[in-house]
Amino acid sequence: MERNSDRKIKYLTQEEAKNLFSAITSLNSIHAVRDLAIFRIAYRCGLRASEIGLIKLEDYNASKGELYCKRLKGSSNNTIRLDSKTKNALDKYISESAPLFNSEILFKSQKDKPISRQTLDYLMKKYCSYANVHDKSKHHFHSIKHTTAVHLAESDMDIKELQWWLGHKSVTNTEIYFQFTTRQQEKMYSKLEEKSEMV
Repeated sequence: MERNSDRKIKYLTQEEAKNLFSAITSLNSIHAVRDLAIFRIAYRCGLRASEIGLIKLEDYNASKGELYCKRLKGSSNNTIRLDSKTKNALDKYISESAPLFNSEILFKSQKDKPISRQTLDYLMKKYCSYANVHDKSKHHFHSIKHTTAVHLAESDMDIKELQWWLGHKSVTNTEIYFQFTTRQQEKMYSKLEEKSEMV
């Protein structure tokens, strides 16, 4: 049986993630403001494509800059404080789109329904291509959730903190993100060099 630790997860490097966000803004498409808000929220909160479609206007506390995240697949709901870039992107989208809100759903399709996983996968492929993310196995929206998790693990967030952030009920699901990435390996070797305890 395949264990979590045996799975090869696909995530964007820090540079690829920056290029992805740059691609969304530089393309200046008709949905650029909406798309930037979607991708920023997905990255900040570690949301699945299907969870993006669940977000309602009432889930966002603009004064506190917090978003209530409803999670699926047995994960726990939580409230995440947005960083300034994500808050600005969401505030701009809401401000510019306010007259279009005929329902509580925040991100909708042209048919006035919650934006679909298929649409988000299409957008991911589109922006990854413009961002020169060459590994096409990363061209799926779910890579955003993995990217969030790995970047947070690399930022020295401990496993219990990351478990809460991602809404995992079992820490086993979080362990996969603490496999040795290049940055984590470099930290490990630096510690050994500092200690110089090995003969």
